Amino acid sequence: MDFTAFKHSIFNLQSPFEFNETALSLFRYQYRNNDIYKRFVDALGVSESQVYHPEYIPFLPVGFFKTHKVITGDFPEEVIFESSGTTGIDTSKHYVVDTDLYEQSFTHGLQLFYGDLSQYAVFALLPSYLERQNSSLVYMVEKILQKSNRQMGGFYLNELGALQEQLQEAKTRGLKIILIGVTFALLDMAESFPVNLPDAIIIETGGMKGRRKELTRVELHGQLCKSFGVEKIHSEYGMTELLSQAWSAGDGIFRCPPWMKVMIADINDPLSFLESGRTGGINIIDLANFHSCSFIATQDLGRVFEDGSFEVLGRFDNSDIRGCSLLAP
Repeated sequence: MDFTAFKHSIFNLQSPFEFNETALSLFRYQYRNNDIYKRFVDALGVSESQVYHPEYIPFLPVGFFKTHKVITGDFPEEVIFESSGTTGIDTSKHYVVDTDLYEQSFTHGLQLFYGDLSQYAVFALLPSYLERQNSSLVYMVEKILQKSNRQMGGFYLNELGALQEQLQEAKTRGLKIILIGVTFALLDMAESFPVNLPDAIIIETGGMKGRRKELTRVELHGQLCKSFGVEKIHSEYGMTELLSQAWSAGDGIFRCPPWMKVMIADINDPLSFLESGRTGGINIIDLANFHSCSFIATQDLGRVFEDGSFEVLGRFDNSDIRGCSLLAP
């Protein structure tokens, strides 16, 4: 499979048909060149010839990234992204062969949703991620900052007062503002250092990381809207094991870029998919995950709507049902 041509083509898909054909070609390539994925598909009793539509592609449980090196082909990795873990041991590792592909994916995706990044002053409040190494989120935001309006912006750890002052100054200057932050840190700021930014884009990346009591999305977004003076809170849906993200402009409804798709599986039968509106396990096709696995079964519950947008409703722990026990570590 010609990686250079593929890399160009996925960001220029013109139709659902092209997406499906690309996904099927990628399935065949990864089945033949990714030992872990091949063993998983074979263990399910699925043959390559049976897969003639994306609905028949087996999705690798995300838990495999904690126990196996999930990589397609024999290439040296440029970076290893690692998920956060409460124990420091139970973490996922994503071996990324081509960081340029990751950068193209999140850059093209953000520009589709928000336009030219150079028009924004970007502020990042990501304390739990800055406190550790190998975070894909920090890597992404670092590159976004490089493409942004460099007059103001940057990373903030625990300097909430200084961030409040800088945001107020950016507002006074008439700059377009993006504030992206981990949920618990945004709440800390909302409670102790509120700032009225009615025209800003506030993006929460999810996760309390054990720092605060979990809130419903309605409660969380209500508090943040009040403290930042905005009508909607935006959100990012991504994970260490992927190279693409979905984005929400409010109300918890996410939309994927054209090279990413969410499908909802029956949690008791991971090879069966549900129609729109029904709740099940979120499965993701990420065409940018060329050198890893593009077909991931997450541990998130959700539902997809007729237009392809989706909602995340929570998490579940049915890894054995979903197939992690089919292969020994």
